[in-house]
Amino acid sequence: MAGKGSTPFAGHTHSKMPLNLSPATTQTPIAEIGSDAPFSEAPRGPSTLAATSVRWNERILSWIFIACAFVSVLTTFGIIYVLVTQSWPFFQSVSLATFLGGTKWAPLIDQTYGVLPLVCGTLLVTAGAAVFALPLGLLSAIYLSEYASPRARSILKPVLEILAGIPSIVYGYFALVVITPLLQKVLPGIEVFNALSASIAVAIMTLPLVSSLCEDALHVVPGALREGAYALGATKMEVSTQVVVPAALSGIGAAFLLAISRAIGETMIVALAAGATPTMTASPLKSIQTMTGYIAQTAMGDVEHGTTGYQTIYAVGVLLFVMTVALNLFSISLVKKYRQKYD
Repeated sequence: MAGKGSTPFAGHTHSKMPLNLSPATTQTPIAEIGSDAPFSEAPRGPSTLAATSVRWNERILSWIFIACAFVSVLTTFGIIYVLVTQSWPFFQSVSLATFLGGTKWAPLIDQTYGVLPLVCGTLLVTAGAAVFALPLGLLSAIYLSEYASPRARSILKPVLEILAGIPSIVYGYFALVVITPLLQKVLPGIEVFNALSASIAVAIMTLPLVSSLCEDALHVVPGALREGAYALGATKMEVSTQVVVPAALSGIGAAFLLAISRAIGETMIVALAAGATPTMTASPLKSIQTMTGYIAQTAMGDVEHGTTGYQTIYAVGVLLFVMTVALNLFSISLVKKYRQKYD
């Protein structure tokens, strides 16, 4: 019996009692204390596996994007390589001065290789298309951005973009069957194949491009500029023409140059409606031939492969490529020079 005031364990030696932990309270040891073993990894749950899967998906997508970019760059260099290698034999037999300075183009008949008539016809059609497409495209963009209601904009913009999906050969036959007869009623001296009808058809084709790009450039102008102009008492017309358009000038200029590049490279419309007469003329009422029209005509298979006449296709293609690249570089420099940055 224990004495009064004694504890239940009085007089007994304390012994080590085994610690009995139930499985519910047992935890996985990370590492032994004092040991050099590294910390063991935590068990992988569903969230860890999902994160690993996401990382692999991102890597795969990045590889796909890099491959697509590489293919684009490789294609561009491939085009340059083909143009240079195929046109090099032509420039070995025909001097560059004769090619760029000659005023007569008849490589299959008289073996004359002056490309200026083709350049003149190309610029004539491009200038005519720009006269029609650029003002109409800009005005339609101003209406869609500043005046049209959201409902009208949602209807008119898709209708404009439908024009961009029509094949160019349809525009060519439209110019030949519809536009030319209408012009002949107004201008009796106009020829069946002429530069004016081709210019109008090219303008209709490039109009959605000009309108869409200009509307995008106008739409990103900050609303604070408009509100400030309205606060000063400006009308909607003044805000649109004197505030919004100057603020979006770089984007508008880039849209114009891109549309001009598109018009220079158009093939089927000019091949069908403009004719096949390479002449040095400034009259849009006469038949002309453009650079792309000549390439399409000569590539039909009537010219023997490997001859100088066949190599003119690549020589004209090199000149056309240089012209479009120069326009694109000018467009990039224009955007960088006049780009407006807003906070």
